[in-house]
Amino acid sequence: MKIAVLIARILLGLIFVFFGLNGFLNFLHAPMPPGGVGQFMTLLGPTIYMHFVFLVQIVGGVLLLSGQFIPLALVLLGPVIINILLFHITLQPAGLPPGLLTVVLWFIIFFGVRKYFAGIFVEV
Repeated sequence: MKIAVLIARILLGLIFVFFGLNGFLNFLHAPMPPGGVGQFMTLLGPTIYMHFVFLVQIVGGVLLLSGQFIPLALVLLGPVIINILLFHITLQPAGLPPGLLTVVLWFIIFFGVRKYFAGIFVEV
């Protein structure tokens, strides 16, 4: 199981560092999609909000790749993954499989470090 967690951690870290850097450097050139997706990208693309999201992706990915503060990386990337899923479910269903892959990788890593999250599942 340790090997599966290590592989998932490296893959998820690479995914988020790659796409987070793409948000700043734009090395994956893609035309503006039509419809609601294009409107969404036009509205949020140039805002500071998206820069924050890309920065969180990079920080979370680097933490996963470094092997340090893995629970913190999962906490940072969890909301980003939820937003990725919601975006693809509501606006672009064709992109849902890669989003589901990130969810599976996230849960594999979570399973490996679940003891660090035990405190949040305790009833007070």
